[in-house]
Amino acid sequence: MTVEIQVSNTRECAEEVGEIRISNTRECAEEVRGDAEDTHAPSNNNNNNHSNKNKLTLLPLIFLIYFEVSGGPFGEEPAVKAAGPLYAILGFLIFPFIWSIPEALITAELATTFPGNGGFVIWAERAFGPFWGNLMGFWKFLSGVINNAAYPVLCVDYLKIVFPIFASGVPRIIAICSSTVILSFLNYTGLAIVGYTAVVLGLISLVPFYIIGLVSIPKIHPHRWLSAGQPGVKKDWNLYLNTLFWNLNFWDNASTLAGEVRKPQKTFPKALLLAGLLTIIGYLVPLLAATGALDLEQKRWDGGFLAEAAGMIVGDWLKFWIEIGVLLSGIGLFEAQLSSAAYQVLGMADLGFIPRFFSRRSVWFNTPWVGILLSSMITLCITFMDFTTIISSANFLYSLGMLLEISSFIWLRKKYPKLHRPYQVPMGIPGLVAMCLVPAVFLVFVMVMGKLLSYLLAVGVTVLAIASYFLMNFCKSRSNCLKFSEQKENRDEEESGTNHEIVTS
Repeated sequence: MTVEIQVSNTRECAEEVGEIRISNTRECAEEVRGDAEDTHAPSNNNNNNHSNKNKLTLLPLIFLIYFEVSGGPFGEEPAVKAAGPLYAILGFLIFPFIWSIPEALITAELATTFPGNGGFVIWAERAFGPFWGNLMGFWKFLSGVINNAAYPVLCVDYLKIVFPIFASGVPRIIAICSSTVILSFLNYTGLAIVGYTAVVLGLISLVPFYIIGLVSIPKIHPHRWLSAGQPGVKKDWNLYLNTLFWNLNFWDNASTLAGEVRKPQKTFPKALLLAGLLTIIGYLVPLLAATGALDLEQKRWDGGFLAEAAGMIVGDWLKFWIEIGVLLSGIGLFEAQLSSAAYQVLGMADLGFIPRFFSRRSVWFNTPWVGILLSSMITLCITFMDFTTIISSANFLYSLGMLLEISSFIWLRKKYPKLHRPYQVPMGIPGLVAMCLVPAVFLVFVMVMGKLLSYLLAVGVTVLAIASYFLMNFCKSRSNCLKFSEQKENRDEEESGTNHEIVTS
């Protein structure tokens, strides 16, 4: 039997036997019910029973985005070590405006216009065709799972301050492996559970840093904020920029969950705004407190120093709370990133880039178990890389994907000027180019400063993506080979919409 799902952005709403037509117009938005209500993205027959009551609402989406991007100020310390308090403060104050806000605006417009699992993969495919959509998928997926490998390492780095046994050897390996497996299983239990878990984890892990901010006020000497570093300490601009970039990117990762969000056209812009405020304040408060209240010992500002600073400013009880908080934040970071990667795999299977097997959902929890398993296995293999190498490699691949994403954003505006966009950045194409210029230059700069391993990894992933694209096309031509979701597209600008059809046999 053939089930056709047509996703339309035209001004018609219709329901016929054997097909579902989903409209993204305001006139029809309240008429369509069930799973069809909020998506016009690809969906296969494994998705059709996904109840609307299990979809993400505003509050859990805010914290999932927050954990995709930040998860707290854990990991911002190397910026002070690399360049001193002044540049660290300026970085976390200015960088969000020239990088984070443009990225969030791009995500808000495209995620509400094309709200389906797959996110940026859909955007690149709509802009430039399936070859580029596939390439985007590989770049972003690998950058995500590589980035996720940093969180178990970061958790154990904080944990070893309290329990030195985890500093090296077999105990460290056991701690990293066991945490990866347990957290992957939690993700398997459902996105709604992960979302509300993120809310609780976020609140518990943020509170101690606001306590530092309050208690440090009488102890702060503002002139300390103006220090460009201790004499004789050489600035490490590569570490500085990678730290800023790693702590303030991945705003678009939550777009791969758009098909799981209730009313994404309304929810996504609000969630991005509130998550942005939460992130920026969360970085600046402890940074200003610790650099202003303590004498500068620049070489001590490694990962985990904020916990020691809390002990010096407030007391050991708060240091212990932050140690617990970093573990909880690491859980939230891991869960958010794993969810994004797993649903991206689901979206790529729905789009027909990879076999339909990868879109399988759990019978019990309706989660993409194949995507979760694949992402977790790759993450576990990468976990034992050096922390700095992990960040550099993730940043390089992410930069490639973001350059393609920025190009897709601008080209979609030109290609479909009449397309209804529930949220639209209030600029014409020249304004959009100007807005994206600084982020694009910075992306190129990050890539130029990448390590040799980052270049080799990027070349390897690109070659793998191209080979996979042609191999999958060959398999599609053989009816007795692998099963794929097939796309039939009909784009009609005169109707101000985009028809997107998937046929699953």
